[in-house]
Amino acid sequence: MEVIQIEGGYPVTGEVTVEGAKNSALKLMAATIMAPGTTTLTNVPNISDVHVMGKVLKRLGATIKVRDTHTLVIDTSNVDKWETPYELVAQMRASTAVLGPLLARFGKAIVAMPGGCNIGARKIDMHILGLEALGVKFEIDHGNIHASAPDGIKGAMVTLEFASVGATENLMMASVFAKGTTTIDNAAREPEIVDLANMLNEMGASIKGAGSPIIEVEGVKELHPVEHAVVGDRIEAGTFLAMAGLTKDPITVRGFEPQHLGLVLRKYEEMGMKVERGSRCCTVSRMGSLRPVDIQTLPYPGFPTDMQAQTMCVLALAEGTCIITENIFENRFMFASELNRMGADIKIEGHHAIVHGVKTLQGAQVKSPDLRGGAALVMAGLVAEGTTTVSAIHHIDRGYERFVDKLQSLGAHVVRKTIEADDEDFL
Repeated sequence: MEVIQIEGGYPVTGEVTVEGAKNSALKLMAATIMAPGTTTLTNVPNISDVHVMGKVLKRLGATIKVRDTHTLVIDTSNVDKWETPYELVAQMRASTAVLGPLLARFGKAIVAMPGGCNIGARKIDMHILGLEALGVKFEIDHGNIHASAPDGIKGAMVTLEFASVGATENLMMASVFAKGTTTIDNAAREPEIVDLANMLNEMGASIKGAGSPIIEVEGVKELHPVEHAVVGDRIEAGTFLAMAGLTKDPITVRGFEPQHLGLVLRKYEEMGMKVERGSRCCTVSRMGSLRPVDIQTLPYPGFPTDMQAQTMCVLALAEGTCIITENIFENRFMFASELNRMGADIKIEGHHAIVHGVKTLQGAQVKSPDLRGGAALVMAGLVAEGTTTVSAIHHIDRGYERFVDKLQSLGAHVVRKTIEADDEDFL
């Protein structure tokens, strides 16, 4: 198996540039279905989830050319299928992103139920309820969602029970060609939502209010291909900036907008970190002890669930006790049991994690429970005494490009290697 091995205790400092946002790139790729012709996406991360979405589009009839590693030239002129392959889309949560575009272009779609990290239920009910308000009919059969709009998609008022990113994106894309105006109330406000709306508007859509709780979509007759750059990955940026809280020395991250990490950076300042915000860059460092700070995950602009594990890793070494509340994914505390193997003192009570700070962590064999938890375990290894070996690193590959290379550029003693081992050695 492939593992990441870290020797702790070495200085980690310097500059690193992040890639385009995974959570935006996948949805932008799906949106190309609605604009027959050749769309060029730049600043696309070279990660496994992008590779899977590329295979999905190819199976639907698209052709994709890779130019200079981070540029995708996607031709959807010959897309003539509306059934997505189960074995591909079941691998990741973003599978549902093709539902809206296929409905918009063909008025029907068959999409597998979503998969991905095992961090909680993949509820699709808000997508279905919202699209039903637009005239879409659904049947669930053998793990597949069968959707059709026999009378066409019609604009309507849709109020989401929860500010779901996926539901907001699907509603936004499905309603681009709707008759009349669609209003999405309690819409998700993430920067990736804004990025998608910006590209759709560049294509000829009429979308107002992206980034606010109310989005209005006026139906248009067609979209045209464009060239668009993916927004910088705020979660990758936050991961590297969190490392500075552990290793003390300054780390500068370039290629993203610091305001997209607004609450995260403010919480880091409360912990005792120095945060210097710049133009598409940010530097974090720490001189003194870490202070415990309570965290609760909420939809944007709240504290992102995708930064919860990395922040828990930092707080595990704070002087005192704090509580982390997970409001988005019910299983996202699986990471805590692995961090406890390294000497952390974390107790789980329902959707609360009570973190008692310890003075040091010890290297151990640990297993990535999910994408962000895997990255956080590597972070912990940077400051742990001795050697840490992280397995199940395919999770990390889903969202971080050249993770080990970037860590090495910062001075970390970390390698990626293949080892012979029984699976039970890493349970």
